[in-house]
Amino acid sequence: MNVKKNSNTLFSQKDLTSGPVFSSMFFFALPMILGNLLQQGYNIVDTWVVGHYVGSNALAAVGSAFTLMTFLTSLLLGLCMGSGIVFSLCFGRQDEKELESSICASFLLAITIAIFLTAISLFGTDIIIIWMNIPEEIIDLTREYLTLIFCGIPAIALYNYFGAYLKAIGNSVLPLIFLGISTILNIILDIVFVAVFQQGTFGAAVATIISQYISGIGIGIYVLIKNKRLRNALFHFKIKKSSLKEITNYSLLTCVQQSVMNLGILMVQGLVNSFGTSVMAAFAAAVKVDSFTYMPAQEYGNAFSTFIAQNVGAGKKKRITQGIRYGVLSVVLYCSIASLILWFLAKPLMLIFIHAKETAIIAEGIQYLHIVGPFYCGIGCLFLFYGLYRALGKPAMSVVLTIVSLGTRVALSYSISSIPSIGVIGIWWSIPIGWGLADLLGTLYYLKYKKQLLS
Repeated sequence: MNVKKNSNTLFSQKDLTSGPVFSSMFFFALPMILGNLLQQGYNIVDTWVVGHYVGSNALAAVGSAFTLMTFLTSLLLGLCMGSGIVFSLCFGRQDEKELESSICASFLLAITIAIFLTAISLFGTDIIIIWMNIPEEIIDLTREYLTLIFCGIPAIALYNYFGAYLKAIGNSVLPLIFLGISTILNIILDIVFVAVFQQGTFGAAVATIISQYISGIGIGIYVLIKNKRLRNALFHFKIKKSSLKEITNYSLLTCVQQSVMNLGILMVQGLVNSFGTSVMAAFAAAVKVDSFTYMPAQEYGNAFSTFIAQNVGAGKKKRITQGIRYGVLSVVLYCSIASLILWFLAKPLMLIFIHAKETAIIAEGIQYLHIVGPFYCGIGCLFLFYGLYRALGKPAMSVVLTIVSLGTRVALSYSISSIPSIGVIGIWWSIPIGWGLADLLGTLYYLKYKKQLLS
């Protein structure tokens, strides 16, 4: 396999098995972090536009829908993340034929899952609304928004499939460019449809769908034109049983991990919904701030996973241990600074989304951020563990850690919040407790099986 190490083109691929460890990881992760910050930036603008120009009921509806969509698309994200690991392993060991076969196997699975999710979501919208405990006053808003937003699932599949391939071969810049185009367009359309034309949640949904299809189809066309390997693979479309099995093994457990994680979040969202629209609106706004703050650590964990996988494929054990050391130090440093800043800026950040007169909603959101924010190191290290165990061929361990984290969160949320003197605060405290227990298990497992994992 001919690896371009020092190309200045937008389609350059990067060999992460050589060069300084920290700078290799950091500069590979940077576009991924910027891309996710762009995406979170869009979510913040979307929340701001809906909250200020439509109202708190619409904000609650969109917030619940966002949590649901995250759950539904977790299957696609899990597939693409698992496929990305296989692509990275093939790239690291320079196995061209296996890489091309894996490309086809992953594409077949991605399209199949996208079609299935779209169909089942559209036909089951009313059942989903009942299951999520959506308050009666926002059922119509939620149904309208969901029916439209479900139509964007195939676009999400396309973007994440091609993005996973590009990141696996060391190109994290191109996905950033298409995500940037999509995000900017989404923000413009949001303002036009919602703020100018007063189309409410309908306008917000249409803006999202248009942007998703432009990014998904756009990146697909560009990659097919520019990358001969992927174009030839999909044109000839030959799948070896070994490739399909490897993609399925990695992706299935990653899908399970992503689904379990987002199912737990969705169950917590359902519990939050039972406390009424004020708490729902506070949660929707606070989670946007929350996600924006710790998302760089999540994307760094994904970049870290690609780095580890390429070096596993190349058999460079020393480089793997160095990568783990730098990964932990980087994430802990970032999360500590982020937690400190968020503590002091919680109220101004809530005021971005909520009118100052909504004092109860703002107070609830601040309380959430002051409880969860100081423990961002917990979620940051958990993202590293997820990426590490996927790359080391132990995706089942990522599932276990997710079950521990989310299982604890759900169990504590439902049990503690039912105590009248505690209420919704019990939901907030369950989040960092779940992170801490999962981190403890991940650390103990790594220390006990370190030699086998790195052999």
